[in-house]
Parts: sequence; C-alpha cells; structure tokens
Amino acid sequence: MTAGLHKFALIGFGEAGSILGEDLAAAGRDVVMYDILLDAPASREAMLEKARRARVRAARTFEDAVAGVQVVISAVTASSSADVAGKAAESLRAGQVLLDINSVSPAKKLSNAALVEAAGADFVEAAVMAPVPPQRLRVPMLLGGRRAGALAAELCNVGMNTSALSEQIGVASAVKMCRSIVIKGLEALTVESMLAARRFGAEREVLESLNGTFPSMGWTGQLPDYLVSRAAEHGRRRAAEMREVARTLQDVDVEPTMALATAARQDWLIDAMTAKGLTCSSLSSPFSWRELADSLTEDWLTKDT
Repeated sequence: MTAGLHKFALIGFGEAGSILGEDLAAAGRDVVMYDILLDAPASREAMLEKARRARVRAARTFEDAVAGVQVVISAVTASSSADVAGKAAESLRAGQVLLDINSVSPAKKLSNAALVEAAGADFVEAAVMAPVPPQRLRVPMLLGGRRAGALAAELCNVGMNTSALSEQIGVASAVKMCRSIVIKGLEALTVESMLAARRFGAEREVLESLNGTFPSMGWTGQLPDYLVSRAAEHGRRRAAEMREVARTLQDVDVEPTMALATAARQDWLIDAMTAKGLTCSSLSSPFSWRELADSLTEDWLTKDT
C-alpha cells in the first residue's frame, strides 16, 4: 500500500456511499463519486446536488472517477457488485485497490476478486457489521483478502473502523451473511408479528410478553419502531441481500428456509406500502410502526365479511 491514503472514489452514492464520501471529504481526503443515476436526466441534478452537499466531486464516468485514486469503494446494490468489479478490471491499475463493501455472498466476492486481481489491481472485501448512519465513518468493518491487513491499518489512519479478519476472500462476507439471517430476520418477524397483533388489538400484551422474555432488548421501548422502520425504508435492498444469504447457505448445503422467508416478507412490506402510496418520508417523524400498520390495515378493516 502507498503510505497515506489521500484519494478515494465512491462508486454508488446511496446511503452508505454518500455518508462515507462526506466523512472522508470532511477528514481532508480528496473524494470523487460516480453513480449510475448521474446518467439519467431525471435523477442527475439531484445526485449532483447530493455530491455538492457532501463536498465530493462528481465524475462524468466510472473511468473518470477511478483514474488516479488509491482506493475505490464499491457501495452499490447486491445485483450490481459484479458490474462494478467488471468495470474495475478494465480501468484499475496495479497499486489501486477495490474495496467491495456490498452485502453479497462469499462466492460472489470471490468471483469479483478474480476479475479485479486478474487485471493487476488489488481486491479487498469488507463486511459492514452495523447500520452505517449512526456510526458513519466509524461503522465497524471486517476486511478480507491478501491486502486486508495493510489496508485496514491505512483506513484506520483516516478515521475508519476497520480490522483484518482473513487473507482469504469470503470469510468476512460469510460473517455478514450469517449475521443477516438474524438481523434482517428479526425485522421481518417484527413486521409480521406487530401487523397481526395490531389488527387483533393485542399489541400491548404481545410486546409486554416479549419484554418479559427478553427484558434487555427494549420491546416496550423503541425497538419495534426501529426494526420496522429499517424494513420500511430499506426492505427492497434487504430482500436482495437475503437472497444473497440464501445463495451463501446453498453453497454449504444448508437449506435457506428462513433467509428466503425473510426476503419475501421484506419485499412484501415495500409492495404493500407502494400500493398505498406510502414511503418512510410520507409518514410522521419520528417513525411509528403503529401508524404504518394502521395505514396498511384500512382495507382489511373495511373489507366485506
């Protein structure tokens, strides 16, 4: 690794990418971004404004974004990670690193790495181990790959919270995928349980019972709002991640029963909200799972019996 990291590119400028880009720029680093939404007239100006607010330069093309930078951070959707790796293989040079922070299966990380490393650049996988917004640049990440140790130390020097887990690609992603079975599954379970409990008028008793069984989790506090809000805001992305989890499990001959059910429930919530014209931003702040449940229940309450 080159001593001192000063030049970064963000490929994908959604929630995670924009936060990391903004914080790296605030830390005095030279940061450039590229997002495919820049290519669409309907979304270009909003994306340019987002980059301006983050004090990050917007590149005209992928190739312009990665030219001359030291670290390229891939922060796209699960379905687009291979596309980024393919473009990186065509554009990156020896000494540059593609840091893949996407939530994809170990097998996909391995195939992405093969593309990049065959072209002479370095590939390091990152497993993001908590939601990005609360901790921002300090969100914990586990790194994997031949250059993971050196890169982890360099990234810590710029304010990130990175630690090297393995020199083998796929181990860090396996940690993330297996963790997601529980985390995203808990969100889906809460959506399903609370929506039904609300329709029966039984949510107080259900939550009190859960709190009695798991008193430290906060079931009678903010936990239900938090879990449902994550699904309501990011359910489509979470569903895609859970399908990557399913592939991960199938690769080691574990039937992905819960992973696929979680994906279906996360997708269902977004579909139900879309049918009602609802988004997280259209609901009250702070988020209330009860408000969302009531909005989704109106048709059920008035249906013919």
